[in-house]
Amino acid sequence: PVKFLRAKMIKTVRDFELKNKRVLVRCDFNVPLSDKGEILDDFRVKETLPTIKHLLKERAKVILMSHLGRPQDRVAEELRLTPIQSKLAEYLGVSIIKTPDCIGSKTEKLAFEMRPGEILLLENLRIHAEEENNDEDFAKELARLGEIYINEAFGASHRAHASIVGIPK
Repeated sequence: PVKFLRAKMIKTVRDFELKNKRVLVRCDFNVPLSDKGEILDDFRVKETLPTIKHLLKERAKVILMSHLGRPQDRVAEELRLTPIQSKLAEYLGVSIIKTPDCIGSKTEKLAFEMRPGEILLLENLRIHAEEENNDEDFAKELARLGEIYINEAFGASHRAHASIVGIPK
């Protein structure tokens, strides 16, 4: 006789009770920038909008994270996520708070004090070598910020980075 195994279904954002939950969303905001720091192609930003709008509609506390360029494990002013913050605010018509870092006590305080329907954008993940090294402690520090994790960074999903494989682990 043939045995059929019931496959586990992959959960989507619509499978969760999101109200009042801190939802950590790994985005792919690695967009091309001009010499003046202006976004040259916002396709990747636009592709996250349906998920973000759904989270806002469900009254989640939305925490977005991404990398931008290769800042070589340092804060590179030209690779801060400020242009992303501005573009998201423009498209969504809401205020977006950006953290000075993606981890640390200030970032945790901002995340834990969020109200439903607010958006917090973490600073560029790659200012920490631990992101690309898939450092377990770094992943835990990021994971602590959210209660639910969503991967919207399909273009970066082949990378074994802390924000992509470390957090879900």
